Amino acid sequence: MVEYNYETSFELKDEKLLENWIEEVASNNGFEVGEINYIFCDDEYLLKLNVEFLQHDTLTDVISFDNSLGKLINGDIFISIERVTENAKEYNVSFDDELQRVMIHGVLHYMGFKDKSEEEVKLMRSAENAALKLLNN
Repeated sequence: MVEYNYETSFELKDEKLLENWIEEVASNNGFEVGEINYIFCDDEYLLKLNVEFLQHDTLTDVISFDNSLGKLINGDIFISIERVTENAKEYNVSFDDELQRVMIHGVLHYMGFKDKSEEEVKLMRSAENAALKLLNN
């Protein structure tokens, strides 16, 4: 089950479509969705979490807290709508494209994808792109 929580005025256009997509991406990677909670917020909200839980005093677009058990993925994914908006402008992509990339990025972390090394980043981007193709076909 995927749940969406809004701590800002933003709301998704098609929650069910995105839930089905996330479940398909998980299934294609040999995982099952347990409970994933998306919390859409602003920079200030996410900065507080970043400082408190990760000791990073920087703005970020997404923070995911993983509570997965084996192949059953569970967790909370916090997304700053302000950062997504800025990143979309910076990378010259639509807001929806950037939001979807960030949304699936957190899920991919739950499935073992990392993004610390250059090689890990390449694998993460490849997995993101494959997931986005599923949604946009």
